[in-house]
Amino acid sequence: MKAIDYKKKNIDCFAKTQDLRQFDKDTHNFYKSIVVMSKRADQIAADLKQEFQESSHQYATKSDSLEEVYENREQIELSRFYEQLPKPTQLALYEFENDQVYFRDVTEEE
Repeated sequence: MKAIDYKKKNIDCFAKTQDLRQFDKDTHNFYKSIVVMSKRADQIAADLKQEFQESSHQYATKSDSLEEVYENREQIELSRFYEQLPKPTQLALYEFENDQVYFRDVTEEE
């Protein structure tokens, strides 16, 4: 999923109080739910980092003079866009609450 897709979801960037009793509705275990959300947040963070690095290479300059560093508006706007996105943990929580995360428990399959 692209960062633009995350921006379209209108996820609140501010932390809010959560009802912890709702976390175990799918896994029947609070701690398993936290692990699932944590691993999903790691995936989202890695995807966003890779996407940012690929996008920022377009605006990289070969020679960095002091004037070029301060005047590279495209790179500054790109950085601001990624800074305004919700944090990966908030995105993972949103996906988990809306049943958009696929997970399986391998211990139950054995």
